[in-house]
Amino acid sequence: MTVAHPGQRVAVLADAQNLYHTAQSLYSRNIDYSALLEEAVSGRELSRAIAYVIRADSPEEESFFEALVDIGFETRIKEIKTFGDGSKKADWDVGMSLDAVTLAAHNDAVVLCTGDGDFARLCRYLRHEGCRVEAMGFEQSTAEELRDAADGFVDMSEERDRFLL
Repeated sequence: MTVAHPGQRVAVLADAQNLYHTAQSLYSRNIDYSALLEEAVSGRELSRAIAYVIRADSPEEESFFEALVDIGFETRIKEIKTFGDGSKKADWDVGMSLDAVTLAAHNDAVVLCTGDGDFARLCRYLRHEGCRVEAMGFEQSTAEELRDAADGFVDMSEERDRFLL
């Protein structure tokens, strides 16, 4: 297991959809991305912060995307797809994983802000490659396999007033 220290270069990858839906379903509140980024960096050197978002043609989403940029996140925007049967789908699992693998080669740590257990295998791979992997999410909705696969886990529900608006 690698250890966190102030000299580390860190990349922060935020699964905005996962965080949004969790915060809404558990607390009917929104995420404070400034607090999220501050905690993820924890005094280390930030190399990149990327928020993965979905464009769903909601009136307030453009101002949300702009706010993320103002905070210090790059935004990766994916259009929501509507299928013939009316179902909708959009996720960033593959894109986020590819970015994590690419960024791990240039960083000491990668922080995954998500509760999605699909990222557990990614955590194990990055750790095997010598990169520290941390996860941030709400324990009630974070997959146990993700918490177990990461070097560290921040339970945002323990300080919900800090991480929620």
